[in-house]
Amino acid sequence: MKAFIHEAGQLKISEMEEPIATKGEVVVAIRAAGLNRRDLYIPARRGNATEALIIGSDGSGVIESVGEDVTAFNVGDEVIINPALRWYDNSDAPPEGFDILGMPDHGTFAEKIAISAEQVERKPAHLTWEEAAVLSLAGVTGYRALFTKGGLQAGDTVFIPGAGSGVATYLIAFAKNSGARVIVTSRNEDKRKQALALGADVALDTASDWQQELAGETIDLVIESVGRATFNRSLGVLKKGGRIVVFGATAGDTVDMDLRAFFYGQYQLFGSTMGSREELRDMLTHIEKYGTRPVVDTVFALNDALAAFDYIEDSKQFGKVVLRVSE
Repeated sequence: MKAFIHEAGQLKISEMEEPIATKGEVVVAIRAAGLNRRDLYIPARRGNATEALIIGSDGSGVIESVGEDVTAFNVGDEVIINPALRWYDNSDAPPEGFDILGMPDHGTFAEKIAISAEQVERKPAHLTWEEAAVLSLAGVTGYRALFTKGGLQAGDTVFIPGAGSGVATYLIAFAKNSGARVIVTSRNEDKRKQALALGADVALDTASDWQQELAGETIDLVIESVGRATFNRSLGVLKKGGRIVVFGATAGDTVDMDLRAFFYGQYQLFGSTMGSREELRDMLTHIEKYGTRPVVDTVFALNDALAAFDYIEDSKQFGKVVLRVSE
């Protein structure tokens, strides 16, 4: 089968052996696969490892075969892949044994994948293959950050720096579905307009004076994923006693913080990453209730995966980028 792999320091399209469903597994014929920024970091993490690895965490497709003891799914079922491996129940942090699909396990950028039946969920009927393919990783990341960790309530105001990311588009939709006020930022005027069209109430230029622009707002919750470039600015607009959730650091992992100002402000800081199967299922219920559709920016053919990587590296997208694997 055709797959996009990392091997001996290179990313390339290659032929790989077709997978077989062993006990407790299903084989999914992938229709579409979603890209995540995590995929960009795999080559550096693997270095010159000689064993070929199929990368990719997100995907949608049709069950082609089922292994022994699989009773919840049948051949022909339309499903999505849950990339949060072996994290079933909601918990304060992932359990021992948690991994993310796509390293060290073979991932979704291939025509087929064999995976535990515990790691697939039924595809929401109102979504296209491409929309379903980008749902799991970014969607559950946003859902956990917003609700499990952030405790968002109707009437809250949430502040989201970096409006164009895939997770940010879910955050906007989920927050608006829940009756919250949403304020976002972006350096790009077109992305600010797209965020407003998606439902954001206010979209600020990242370069503007946030404290001045938001002088009349009360920010209850900040969802941060940018890191060093925005963390202290975000903290500066948060109300005293407010909550800030961090799930990423695309612009730098380390931050200098004024601890005295932090504890005098009685702020609450939470870390978050991905989410459990329980939260994924709650998120699926949420999007079905509200008819929410993931924002798909661009669709590339599997053969054009390198171009898709470059597109994400340059942060050109608003929403998610997809690899179409088969019709």
